[in-house]
Order: sequence, then structure tokens, then C-alpha cells
Amino acid sequence: MCGIAGYVGETPNPSDCLAKMAQAINHRGPDNKGIWSDEKADIGLAHARLSILDLSSAGNQPMHSTSKNYVIVFNGEIYNHNELRLELELINNRNWLGHSDTETLLAAIEEWGLEKTLIKSKGMFALALWDKNSKNLSIACDRIGEKPLYYGWVKEQFVFASELKSIKKFPEFNNPIDRDSLALFLRFNSIPAPHSIYKDIFKLEPGQIMQIHADSKKIKKHNYWSTEDVFKQGHMDQFSFTPSEAVNQLETTLSNAVSSQMQSDVPLGAFLSGGIDSSTIVALMQSRSSLNVNTFTIGFNAKEFDEAKHAGEVARHLGTNHFEKYVTDHDALDVIPHIPDIYDEPFADSSQIPTYLVSKFAKQEVTVALSGDAGDELFGGYNRYVFSEKMLIKILKSPIFIRKLMSKTIFSMTEEKWDSLLGSLMSKRFANFGHKLHKSANILSSKSIRDLHFKLISQIHKPSDWLINAHEHRTILNDDIEHFEGLNSIEKMMAYDLITYLPTDILTKVDRAAMAVSLETRVPFLDPEVIEFSASLPVEFKIRNGITKWALREVLYKYVPKDLIERPKMGFAVPLAEWLRGPLKDWAEALLDEKRLHQEGFFNVEFVRCKWLEHLSGKRNWHHQLWNVLMFQAWLENN
Repeated sequence: MCGIAGYVGETPNPSDCLAKMAQAINHRGPDNKGIWSDEKADIGLAHARLSILDLSSAGNQPMHSTSKNYVIVFNGEIYNHNELRLELELINNRNWLGHSDTETLLAAIEEWGLEKTLIKSKGMFALALWDKNSKNLSIACDRIGEKPLYYGWVKEQFVFASELKSIKKFPEFNNPIDRDSLALFLRFNSIPAPHSIYKDIFKLEPGQIMQIHADSKKIKKHNYWSTEDVFKQGHMDQFSFTPSEAVNQLETTLSNAVSSQMQSDVPLGAFLSGGIDSSTIVALMQSRSSLNVNTFTIGFNAKEFDEAKHAGEVARHLGTNHFEKYVTDHDALDVIPHIPDIYDEPFADSSQIPTYLVSKFAKQEVTVALSGDAGDELFGGYNRYVFSEKMLIKILKSPIFIRKLMSKTIFSMTEEKWDSLLGSLMSKRFANFGHKLHKSANILSSKSIRDLHFKLISQIHKPSDWLINAHEHRTILNDDIEHFEGLNSIEKMMAYDLITYLPTDILTKVDRAAMAVSLETRVPFLDPEVIEFSASLPVEFKIRNGITKWALREVLYKYVPKDLIERPKMGFAVPLAEWLRGPLKDWAEALLDEKRLHQEGFFNVEFVRCKWLEHLSGKRNWHHQLWNVLMFQAWLENN
């Protein structure tokens, strides 16, 4: 895992510029810095290395191909690079300088070209490749968007980097904030690709290759991978075997992915929450390891937020080398001042705090950690997949005035009051029942499954009420194009989540938190063969008789007793509502100061202040929405 940066265009003092860009992302790669430039071609590349495979200098970058025609900077891991090496060796004899996957990539690109090489590669990555002969710079990222890559224009110069803080080191950077991206941020907690918080700076979209010519500055883009096409094809070629055959095939496919991602020349472990996804990954890791796998979890003293006990029980059953740490509110609150720097762009999923804490804890023992992310999106883990269709039928049966009355009634009590009133009755099925009830009140005006899904994943439903002169960019979630044709409504929700919520929120959260402490994270569920298998698996094997992630649970039950796993899903939450009325009150008040908001000119001051005062009084809980505002304000203060 590393950080990359560079430019195409006239740049004074290239070495100084590239050194500053690399140093800005030192946390992504503290082991070595490398720069290369060609002033005649107006091209410069920078690399910050975190050594994982081939710890020697043979793995340092920027790296030149054998022919000297290509120069590459690469961030990520190619899990099947040894297989690619064997294939290349069958074509011609090669004298390898080391055993890094970057060297393999360069040899493969020389033999097959960039696109074919990426199609053959299994991994997570962002890269930049300079072709000296054609004077083209190509940038690319992995299939789902595990690794970030920003690009765009500073004045008339083309720039790219793993994080915005590196681009901001480029001379004369002064790009204004994009208000329409800010509106997207308020809705989704983060800013979806291709947009960024700055005008003229973008995110490369998953599965995409972009090419720019050094002289003409003309840009071309195309996809080497389309998740939409994979799911369409999977639906046409659906798995047609028995339930037990489906479970066995899933186990084999996921096991192969886990095994390939356990390759490392540095200590390796896994996050373990005790839930289905992380427990399955750890179980498969331990079954394939002669040593006890290192597992990590953090706990909270508040029972409603603590999963450490369950994780410990799973770890003891599997026999892992388990590390557990209980963190206090003070530990969590201490992270908040650092969030703007860690996330580099406004980001407001509050589970960013425990994610950072568990990453920091794991880094004390390992340099690589596997995670269970993407299990929900691929195998049907969210409750909305179970209830949305039934909910919509009921919604549409009621007149709109009845729905408005129901919504008003729900909002008349805070989430905590609903929890105390009905929580004990619902706790066997749901955690945080009051929060889920409030979310349901927001979707009572839904007209279709797509509309309902859009509302369910929206944190703020009308960002224009909160902002001044901001209109959301169109996204795949609210455009007029029908995506994933042929899939039923549940399958479509899962597919939309896979290409939107997963990369925009989950993968961003984990990448920034882990890389802030120089920890590499890997996601076995995102192996392309696992994704393709999921696309071909009928929905009745994912959600069966109302049970989410049925096939995945059946794999896990081969390794872990059912009673250690079955419990309400908690998520990785923190007590934000209470913190904003208590220890974070003064911090929040300073960021939401009326005079300050007027001077900055982004927010509807009266509207935001009203929500803040309602929250402080306990009349309503606006902590999720206010957290989005506060995270932007904290970021703005830091930039």
C-alpha cells in the first residue's frame, strides 16, 4: 500500500514540487520516497511506499520497465501476481530484479498492454503509467474503488494524487469549493465519484482507465470493468444448483480469495467484530493457516455499542491470537480534532471514529489487516433488502394525508423515547429501533422502490434547505437512466449499494482511517470471482425466509456455532446524540456560531441554528444531520 502523485504540464522546480506532494501523503507510505521527472516532456511522478511485498529496494518506485519505455507509480496489491509471473515466463525468459507485484505489472503491461493486464489482475490499486513513446499518461483504479485517485486541473496543469492534501501542494493551488458537491455530501455523508469538494478536481471512477496526452492535454476515458455488466450477465447465467451446492461453491470461491490475500512479507491479521462477515473471513483465514491468526477488536463500555464480547467468543472458538482493547469516550473524542486531516475531504459517517481506533490498535502488531467489508452488499445483509417491497406496498395503500400524520407522530418523540417505549419488544430483531423508526418516517412519501431506496440511503433529504446556492450534481442514484435491467427490486438495491454506498462511504472510511496509521487493509469479498459468483447467485440464496445473508451464514456455521453469531446487528456506532449535548457541545457551538456561519456563506444560518437548538433541548434528535454540517465546518477550518 502506498501513495502516488504527479502532474502533466509546465512546472517550476519539479523535484521540489514532487517531494512536497510525496511528503503530504507520507502516512500512506513512510518506508521510502521516490520521485522522477522529465522536464522536456513536462511529466513528473512521485511515490510514497509502504513496503508489503519485496521489502528490498527492488520494490521502490517510480519503477521503470525493462525496455525503459514505461514508468509507473502504483498503490495497492495484485494478489495473483505470482500466477501472472509464471504466465509471462512461459512466453519468454525473464531476469526478475525482485519479487514485487509492481515489477510484475510492468512486465505484463509491456507484453499485453495496460487494459488486458488490468483485466487479468486481481487486486486493489490506483496507478499512473507514463508511456515515453506516445507521451501519454494513463491513470487507472481497481474494479470497485478500494484505492482512491483524485485528478484534475490546477490552472492549466493536470495533477493527480491519492489524496487531496497532495494535490494542494501543487504550486498555485487555489481551486474553489464546489457547492453542488457540498450538497451531495450532506445527502450521502461523503462525496461520490466523479465529484470532489473542489471545482475542477475529480475522483477516478471504479474500473476506469483515463489517458491524457502531454502535448494536447486531450483526455480519453473508458472502463475495463463494468459492475453493471457483470450483474446483468450474472442474472442471465444464474447459478442453477441446490442450496447446499450454492453454499459449497461460495465457501470454495471465498476461501480462494482469502488465501490469495494472506500473502505478505510483513505481519498480517484481521479485524473481527464477531458479526457474520468478519467472522467468516477470520474463520477461513484460520482454517488455512498453520499459525494462530492475529485478530483485533475494540470495545465500548456502553452495552448498546459494544461488540467486543461477541468478537472474543468467536476468537476463542476459532483459536485466533486475539487482541482486544476497550476504549473510553475520551479516547474516541480525542480523534475528532484529527478527522479533517485523516479524511482530507468532508466525510461524516460517524463510525469513522471507531474505525480509526481499531486501525491504530491493529497497527501496533501488524501492517496488513483483512476486513469483512462488502458482505452486506454482495450477499443481502441490510434490513432494507428484506422489508422494502412489503413496506412500499403498505405505503402506497395509504392516502398521502395519513402518511404525513404517521410521519409527524413518529417524529413527535425522540429516538431514545421510542427505544425506551418499544425497544425491549423489538430488541430481538433490531438494535437502535428508534433510529430505524425515524428513518422509516422519512420514506413515507416514496413512490417506487428506487425512490424508497434513495430516501433510505439519504442522510439529509433536502440539502437545499440547509445550504445557500447549492444544487446537487446528478448521480447514478437519481438520474433518469434505468440501470441493472432484468434484476428484481431487491437485486437492484444491492447492486446500487455495491457501486455507490460501498465505495463512497465504507471503502473511503476504511482506507483513510487505516492509511492514516500506515496500515494496509484488504477486502476478500471484493475478489472479482466472489463478485461474479454473487452476481450469479439467485436472490433466494441470499435472503431466504426473511433471513439475510443466508448462504454466507451457512458457510460460517461450518466453522462457528450458530448461537455465537445470531444476535441483532449493531454496526460500528458511537453515542453522537449524547456527545453533542455533552462533551462536544462547546466544540459544536463554536463551529455553528451564527456570526461565523453568516461570514462563511455556505449554510442557511436560521435553518441550521434551529436544528441545533432543537437537538440541544432534546425536543428532536438531529445528530446525524448535524454531524454532516459539523464535519464540513471542521474541514473548512482546517483548510
